[in-house]
Amino acid sequence: MGNIRKKYLPVFKAKVSLEALKEEKTSAELTSEYKVHPGQIRRWKSIALRE
Repeated sequence: MGNIRKKYLPVFKAKVSLEALKEEKTSAELTSEYKVHPGQIRRWKSIALRE
């Protein structure tokens, strides 16, 4: 059985990326709170900064 990829709603992505942009919590804290890989959080954050 293969890995099943998670699909995140845009609202969730925006919430996590805004938390990352605030820089009040570390990457590890965000990862454990939202159960998302740190690389994914970085990617969403960079996308938010571009737009």
